[in-house]
Amino acid sequence: FDKYKTRLQGHRVELQTTWHKTDEQLTAAALGSSKCVILDVVGRAIDSPTFERIMFDGLEKGGSRLSFVIGGAEGLPPQLQPYAPEAKNFERISLSKMTFTHLMARALLAEQIYRAAEIRRGSGYHK
Repeated sequence: FDKYKTRLQGHRVELQTTWHKTDEQLTAAALGSSKCVILDVVGRAIDSPTFERIMFDGLEKGGSRLSFVIGGAEGLPPQLQPYAPEAKNFERISLSKMTFTHLMARALLAEQIYRAAEIRRGSGYHK
């Protein structure tokens, strides 16, 4: 995570992690976000160029802020599940059909954010 956080400074992209101890805190933060993407095993499977479009569209619509939600050890709270009315407008993507630890999902997400920035830049990082 830290490696990609440092690399993204050259793109003027700041990665910030906010840890929430309860489902209520996580739900409130997600619902209060101007633009939010939920990482969910049942979310849409996408490739990196599609992630790049989602990320930069989200940044444009969210006033240069975009939140990604990673569920806790028990998964996503009920209010952030796909069937919840309050979460129906969230973009929902999947990193994989496999389950990852929170820290591993965070590292994978950080790499994909960096990759998206490199795709936008047109570098050779994404082949």
